Order: sequence, then structure tokens, then C-alpha cells
Amino acid sequence: MAGQFEIVGMRETAQVEPEQKKKWYEGKPVVSIAVLVLIVTGCLACSLITTKDPSYLDLKNYNVPPNQEFLFGTDTMGRDIFSMVWYGGRISLFIGIVSMVISTVIAVIYGTVSACAPAWADHLLMRFTEIFLSVPGLLLVIFLQAALGEANVLSLSFVIGITGWMSISKVIRTEVRRLRNSEYVIASRCMGGSFFHILWRHLAPNFVSPVMFMVVMNVRSAIVAESTLSFMGIGLPVEVISWGSMLSLAEKALLSNSWWMILIPGAFLVVTLLCITNLGNYLRRNVNRQERNL
Repeated sequence: MAGQFEIVGMRETAQVEPEQKKKWYEGKPVVSIAVLVLIVTGCLACSLITTKDPSYLDLKNYNVPPNQEFLFGTDTMGRDIFSMVWYGGRISLFIGIVSMVISTVIAVIYGTVSACAPAWADHLLMRFTEIFLSVPGLLLVIFLQAALGEANVLSLSFVIGITGWMSISKVIRTEVRRLRNSEYVIASRCMGGSFFHILWRHLAPNFVSPVMFMVVMNVRSAIVAESTLSFMGIGLPVEVISWGSMLSLAEKALLSNSWWMILIPGAFLVVTLLCITNLGNYLRRNVNRQERNL
């Protein structure tokens, strides 16, 4: 009997040990984060890793396939694609981050105001949000950009930002309605705390986790929107280098059988979007896991 108890104890220990020795990186998108950091670092330090001016028109070397001098080849105007990819990525990431900041600020203020407003005002604001959600986001971006005139980096960031806040605001409204009657919120209100003081000190720290994955996915959506508009020829002009404007030369590349003009910037765009998507999905799973443990 003693021998049986020893064997059972050894089996239980063997089953517990693998759980205790779980690696810190298990379940985390380590590869996606590493690749994303590498791409972002390369875009920020593009002046250090590129040797050619991305806007220089080398008419002697146009439609040149990848070689030792031009690592990623050249486009139809003789511009070095290797330099364009890194400089263009900086513009695409800038548009994604700026539009994300704009949409997040609008969503936080709008959702909080709606949650704290009287019932009739809350109902009216939510119906207004649902009307905007029923309209395709890309159509809104095209309409507003046409009203502003010729697209540039700042105008496109602004337009994408003010059309991407609706989904986040609805989640924030739900969270604030759950938190607004908490003791610390009521105490702060009784002590004369202003709306923004209560928002940033008491409400925002409690709803930032549920909306974080939506904020990350907004960066992806903004980059996709900019690339789509530029690919359609109604986004950034060709002289403004971004991943989207590089893909706008796809028709000429196909006619000249220059596969590298589409494949290389498209690969950078797709890999970046996949990394952001994996990071957003990890944050969403983490939030769901925390809610189940409550």
C-alpha cells in the first residue's frame, strides 16, 4: 500500500510540474510583437538604413528588378522601392496612430457623456451613433475627404479618425453606466470633481482594458482605409510615399510584368496588419479571461 501511495504521489507531482514550469511567453504573440517592433523601428530609423532618396527619379533605372544596387528593385519612375517601403511605412503608421488617437478621444468623451446624460439624451445619442454605424465607414471617409479637397496626410488622418469612433463609444457607454454609481465616483462628484477629473481619474482606468483591443484594431483599420483609398486613386497622391500610394501603381506594374512593385510593399502591409490583428486578438482574449475570473 505504501508503494502504491508513493506511485500516485509521483504521478500527481509529474502532472503539476509542467503547469508550474509554464514559460512566460506561452500564449502571447511574441513573434507578432517582435516583427511589429522590427518594422516600426525600421520605419522610424529609415534614414539610417537607406542609402537612396525615395523621391529621386532615376530615369536610367526604371522597372529594374531586385539586384545588388536596388535591393527591392525600382518602380515605373525609377524610385528605389527599398527606400520607399521604409519611408512609406512611416507615413502609413503615422496615419494609423493619429487617426486612432482622434477616434479614441472622441469615443471616450462621447460614450461618457451619453452614459451620464438623462435617459432621453442617452437614447438620442445612441440612435445617432447607430445611424453612423449603418453607413459604410469607407463611404463616409470618401465623402468627407471630397468635402475637404485634395487629400494629404493630416486631412486623411483626421477624416479616418472622426469616422471610426462609433463602436468604441458604445462599449465605453456600457462600462461607464456600470461604473457611474460606484462609491468612489459618487464621492468624487460630491467633493466637487469636474467631469474630466472624474473621467480621467476614476472612470478611464476601469474601462481602458475592455476597449484596448478595439483601440489597437483601429490602427489596423486606419492603415487599411488609407491603403484602399490610395489603391483606388482617391487617397494620397503618388508623390506622397506610403504603402497605399505604392500599391496605386499596381495597374502599371501588372502591365509591365513588374511583380516586385506589388509583392514587396503588399507583403510589408499584410505582415504589419497580421501582427496588429494578432496583438488585438490577444488583448481581447486576455480581457475575456479576466471577466470570466471575476
